[in-house]
Amino acid sequence: MINITLPDGAVRQYESGVSALDIAKSISEGLARKVLAANVNGKVWDATRPINEDATLNLLTWNDADGKNTFWHSSAHLMAEAVEDKFPGVKFWVGPPLENGFYYDMDLGDKKLTEEDLLALEKKMNELAKQNNSFIRKEISKDDAVKYFSEKGDEYKLDLLNGLNDGEITFYTQGSFTDLCRGPHIPNTGFIKAIKLTNIAGAYWKGDEKNKMLTRVYGITFPQQKELDEYLLMLEEAKKRDHRKLGKELGIYTMNDDIGPGLILWMPNGTVIIEELEKLAKETELAAGYKRVVTPHIAKENLYLTSGHLPYYADSMFPPMVMDGEKYYLKAMNCPHHHKIFDAELKSYRDMPYRLAEYGTCYRYEQSGELFGLMRVRCLHMNDAHIYCSKEQFAQEFKAVNDMYLKYFEIFGIDKYVMRLSLHDPEKLGQKYVNEPALWLETEELVRNVLIDAKIPFVEVKGEGAFYGPKIDVQIWSAIGREFTLATNQVDFAQPRSFKLSFTNKNNEPEIPLVIHRAPLGTHERFIGFLLEHYAGKFPVWLAPLQVKVLPISDKFIDYANEVQKQLSKAGVRVETDDRNEKIGKKIREAELSRVPYMLVVGEKEMNENKVSVRRQGKGDAGMESVQDFVNSITEEIKERKG
Repeated sequence: MINITLPDGAVRQYESGVSALDIAKSISEGLARKVLAANVNGKVWDATRPINEDATLNLLTWNDADGKNTFWHSSAHLMAEAVEDKFPGVKFWVGPPLENGFYYDMDLGDKKLTEEDLLALEKKMNELAKQNNSFIRKEISKDDAVKYFSEKGDEYKLDLLNGLNDGEITFYTQGSFTDLCRGPHIPNTGFIKAIKLTNIAGAYWKGDEKNKMLTRVYGITFPQQKELDEYLLMLEEAKKRDHRKLGKELGIYTMNDDIGPGLILWMPNGTVIIEELEKLAKETELAAGYKRVVTPHIAKENLYLTSGHLPYYADSMFPPMVMDGEKYYLKAMNCPHHHKIFDAELKSYRDMPYRLAEYGTCYRYEQSGELFGLMRVRCLHMNDAHIYCSKEQFAQEFKAVNDMYLKYFEIFGIDKYVMRLSLHDPEKLGQKYVNEPALWLETEELVRNVLIDAKIPFVEVKGEGAFYGPKIDVQIWSAIGREFTLATNQVDFAQPRSFKLSFTNKNNEPEIPLVIHRAPLGTHERFIGFLLEHYAGKFPVWLAPLQVKVLPISDKFIDYANEVQKQLSKAGVRVETDDRNEKIGKKIREAELSRVPYMLVVGEKEMNENKVSVRRQGKGDAGMESVQDFVNSITEEIKERKG
């Protein structure tokens, strides 16, 4: 008998050789019908694979990330089976799961896939899925594996086998398809109920442009048709909300080849949004006791050697400039500069915590293939700050930063979020991470306890920490359910030591502070990209580049329209008058397309009564009111930053 420890701590005994699926059935038939895979002693396994020793077990369903990954990897094998049926002689490279769905790279010879081919493959996949074929795992010797793929004539799988040894090679078979694969897979194809092949692309073998171009087919599957329908609707909505499309339509930003890739030019409308976000951040940080600073865009090499960014972060920094025999780097981060400001004057415990804030401009060398609109750029403006505190002050300060996140979430209508606690990997100490194992464990526990005490939802991810300490990456979801990484909240025990930072504690002794790196609004670039998609370009009034458009019915009322504009402008409202000789219907339509929150229609009745007819973006006619009443209501809405 073996002991199986379940997630709630309960221990059950089973005969050796029991599978996770058998265990699920012993608990509930309903549960067993949902199990896609299992986490056995920290490793993801097939739910049907025998367990022969004491183990901790977590059953994985569609609600688990590893469950989804297993589902989508199995779907890639199902697609490959359909492709092999339709195009005999096809050769396969790799078919991994993605964040949403999967792909498989294949060599179809001279065949070029069409949209009609995708539809035919979808139909075949549905037929195969309904056969409920089991995914069967088989350990195989290297000689037998080489023989199998040599007879099949698949040089791509033979290449994969070159890096494998006896004892680590497995085949998986479902139906008529067998593949070299480490797994895991779902129990059978019947779990796959809804299928959509989404795209055809080209991909060089091994990502090397000197190699042959393979065909890459993307797809996504779900356990229910309803979920696929909802996903496809979300994709359609996402196309309409694409920040690159809206950014151009609304005059938010532009890029130019003469400036360079990944370098954003903010247009007047985008600059208004930037200034409003900075105003919000400055107000919030002033109330929280931050001091504002400004630092240069470049610094000598030695600064980044001391901080540890060279060599840990060198690949993401622009090459150095040499002046007067010294190497200078464009700054990729603000923290080393802030450390020098902290160290410029003596500090005592009375000065602590010491909070420095800056909307600093940083430069990072993203690879050309990774650049993407506002989301991945080379010049970024970061809502940065660094908090220097004692260990005793850490929990309160870290919680205050998280509270700031929650305040911002409320302002921007972000309902779904999760904090991702990124930890170090002990095996990479001294390589990817500062080699201080005890400090890593201590600071990770400090962060973990703050999150638990504050009842903030979080997940832990090994091997994703900053090189100088653990961090929280903030994952948020837009109004249509798209996930974004917004910002970060990091703990740093390494740089204070390397910069020899200290303050005098209550015992009149020097003490090294902890540093919290935080950026609740991330960067202008990423956050405005998120907001464009979140709001579909229909910004709340306080953020809208143009808040009011005054629309005279005819030229006779332009003077009155200008008077209305003056009153609004005097009250601090961003307003314009559309004085073109166009019909009022056209003016309204164009103002709606420009996502202006308020339109004020003025004609003879409005002029005679000193009123305006109010229209709200997307909601139509809101009735007539006095100019002063409208000024009062909109200024209150702006002041309160209502969504």
